[in-house]
Amino acid sequence: MHAVRLHAFGPAENLTYEEIEDPRPGPGQVRIAVRAAGVHLLDTALREGVQGPAPTPLTLPTVPGREVAGVVDALGDGTPPHLLGRHVVTHLGFAPGGYAELAVTDATRLHEIPRNLDHAQAVAMIGTGRTAMGIVQFAEPGPTDTVLVPAAAGGIGTLLVQYARNAGATVIGLAGGPAKTTHVTAAGAHLAIDYTDPAWTERLDAHRGRITVVYDGVGGDITRTALDLLAPDGRHIVFGWSSQGIRDTSRPHLVEGVSTNVLGPAMLEKAGGPDPLRTLELRALTEAAEGRLTPTVHRFPLAEAAAAHRALQNRNTIGKVVLEP
Repeated sequence: MHAVRLHAFGPAENLTYEEIEDPRPGPGQVRIAVRAAGVHLLDTALREGVQGPAPTPLTLPTVPGREVAGVVDALGDGTPPHLLGRHVVTHLGFAPGGYAELAVTDATRLHEIPRNLDHAQAVAMIGTGRTAMGIVQFAEPGPTDTVLVPAAAGGIGTLLVQYARNAGATVIGLAGGPAKTTHVTAAGAHLAIDYTDPAWTERLDAHRGRITVVYDGVGGDITRTALDLLAPDGRHIVFGWSSQGIRDTSRPHLVEGVSTNVLGPAMLEKAGGPDPLRTLELRALTEAAEGRLTPTVHRFPLAEAAAAHRALQNRNTIGKVVLEP
């Protein structure tokens, strides 16, 4: 099979497209003929040698990627035979292997793809979608809310805009450049603001003290602006700090009683149940299957994984970045 491999930590150019041996499923596992593989900002950090949340260091060489969708083409011993030929999507967890024509995972991780989703859309919902569902559980929007979404043209941001609009909230989205603000408007935002405009904060003056929810994955100056805009009882939900750089271990300014950092265990504890991640995945796929959420996908050929990484890091993408063999 063809796969993208990383032999040395460093820049995107270190991702090489090459031919390697086909993987074989073990007991209780399936092999998936991959039709779409998700690219996450965390992938770019791992590529550069940043440990991230993985419990053990990444060993090289490796095939990156943790989100795949495709067709089950082989079964391991003891795997239910009815799975063969099914169109499925899965998050591989901390096990890499997604940037490839074939990937192996436990059968218990699979979800059947809803009929109205293609493989790339399903990949967007299994990772980015489940995170969006984890975020909104800390501040469910409603008709009385005014919601601010920084990075509203990204994969998570697009879904948050749609979700808040569906809930009846007034939605303000921030994005960089005219193409992205056009996308944010199409996603349902009542107001889309280009934060590359030097006067962008002035467009928010009328909303000062009226914003009740901020879904913030950006940090930095945008976070400080958002906190100034919050209503007295507003909620600031923090799920990242991309503008500070992924290596920066400092956190955005958190205000006790106002800001809630939902990364890590907090999101899983809130979701509850015996398998919180699967609960969030099912919710995300259901929202998409029933037409309430529509993921936006930015597609790259598998062989151009390096270009996909560069585009994502340079903020030249809209929606979820996906590789297609």
